[in-house]
Amino acid sequence: MTDEPDQSKEVNRLVEAIRDIEAIEDDVECAKAVAETLDEWPQYQKWLREVRQKRVQSLRAQGKTWPEIGELLGVSPQRAQAIAVGLSGSVRRKRGEDVDGRRAPQEEQ
Repeated sequence: MTDEPDQSKEVNRLVEAIRDIEAIEDDVECAKAVAETLDEWPQYQKWLREVRQKRVQSLRAQGKTWPEIGELLGVSPQRAQAIAVGLSGSVRRKRGEDVDGRRAPQEEQ
């Protein structure tokens, strides 16, 4: 296994598992393994976000400030705080909606 320079051991193990799937010689078996992984992945993303949220909350409970937590995680203090309350960074709004999902006031032309 070749470690990527900026990846932890755990991330490298995940990458190696993906490489193992890619290395399956039988096309059907490889495609089925990829499909199964992709089907299951959303629940693992949710799980990882929950783990991160709990750890950020733990850092806060230990007395660390949002700027300190942000620096430790390589994110802004605002992003660290958003992680702690469970906001994922990928909120998409429909055209014409404000941040809370309500219709934004129309601009006069």
